[in-house]
Amino acid sequence: MKLDNLTFKGGVHVPHHKELTQGIPLKSAKEPEMVIIPLQQHIGAPCDPLVKVGDRVKVGQKIGQANAFVSTPVHSSVAGIVKKIAPMITPTGMNINCITIEADGTNELDETVKPKGSLESLSSKEVLEIIKESGITGMGGAGFPTHVKLSPPPEKKIDTIILNGAECEPYLTADHRLMVERPEMVVLGLKSIMKAVEVDRGFIAIEDNKPDAIDAMRKVCSGETNIKVVTLKAKFPQGDEKRIINAVTGREVPSGGLPMDVGVVVDNVGTANAIAEAIKMGKPLYERIVTVTGNGIMEPQNLIVKLGTPFKEVIEQCGGYKGTPGKLIMGGPMMGLSQFTDEIPVIKGTSGILILTEEEVKPQPVAPCIKCGKCVQVCPVHLQPLYISKFSLNKKYDKAEESRALDCIECGSCSFICPAKRPLVESIRVAKREIIAKRKKAK
Repeated sequence: MKLDNLTFKGGVHVPHHKELTQGIPLKSAKEPEMVIIPLQQHIGAPCDPLVKVGDRVKVGQKIGQANAFVSTPVHSSVAGIVKKIAPMITPTGMNINCITIEADGTNELDETVKPKGSLESLSSKEVLEIIKESGITGMGGAGFPTHVKLSPPPEKKIDTIILNGAECEPYLTADHRLMVERPEMVVLGLKSIMKAVEVDRGFIAIEDNKPDAIDAMRKVCSGETNIKVVTLKAKFPQGDEKRIINAVTGREVPSGGLPMDVGVVVDNVGTANAIAEAIKMGKPLYERIVTVTGNGIMEPQNLIVKLGTPFKEVIEQCGGYKGTPGKLIMGGPMMGLSQFTDEIPVIKGTSGILILTEEEVKPQPVAPCIKCGKCVQVCPVHLQPLYISKFSLNKKYDKAEESRALDCIECGSCSFICPAKRPLVESIRVAKREIIAKRKKAK
């Protein structure tokens, strides 16, 4: 099969802005004095606290128990004393029960943090259980519990695993640096995923604007017969899992379907690294790589940050703000979440902290739609964004649903390309919420 310059139909070419951090090596952030750890950092049910105020906890200790299938436990990122358990606003905008821990500086590891043995010595069920108990979620931003993704129903036969190293979102370079500096861990993670799902074909897909990452991964995979590194054309949203499936395998995930419907599981390279750390070191997911970047920050960096560390502390470690910030975003500018404060904590899905300047976020005048069709041309899901947006703005949500509004992946390509600067993705997002709310009410 073809291994280079793979892509999908549609998408946009956005300014990458990756030069700010793509050459900056990974570095551990300073130890936080206080962490705020939400009991829900994932898609699914929140955890129940396993500790109470006044308890002393250790690094890697499980402090939140998942009691539902679509959920995953959370662990302490520091050693110290539990000071508070109360609802707080998190970067997702939700009011979530959070555990506040004051660090004592000892960094004492919990007794459970120890190597789990070689991958060869573990069964597929044991690998899956390690992933589950380590609290590993999708590290690309969505935060779906990984053990759930790797547990398809028996009738869904999986034959292919794809590791997503596209990192198509502008500014972000966390995955890029991971592949350059820790390619062996990424491959170990992929092998672990393949063993858990009992699949013998794997791909690592990387955009062609990361040649050093491609070289590093191909060097490590040179002796592997069932793992291939493939290159993707640098285009947004190349990293969307359904687009990457189409680019790599040629398969089309049906409307309303999931990757498992076409025999594929897609995981992020950061997720693979977390799985490798869980097996090799017994390390649950309590820290992650975060790209701190943008023209509104003094010293952009790629930092390994303890979960629960306030954004404000991370930004201060990068020299602080450069002037007055115009916008603070968790993630990238296309699909990231804008924040109203820097007092919120880093969570499992915090791939980046992006600070844009006031000049960069000045509002542009909105003009009437001229029906140029550019939004239709670039839509990776082959929708007609102009009409779905029109229905939404006129509160005709039934019409929006008929036009497949729920298939929208909210990538923002339509809004990016629109010459009239219409609020396309924003209005489609509103329609999706109304449609979903109506369906829930009907049930």
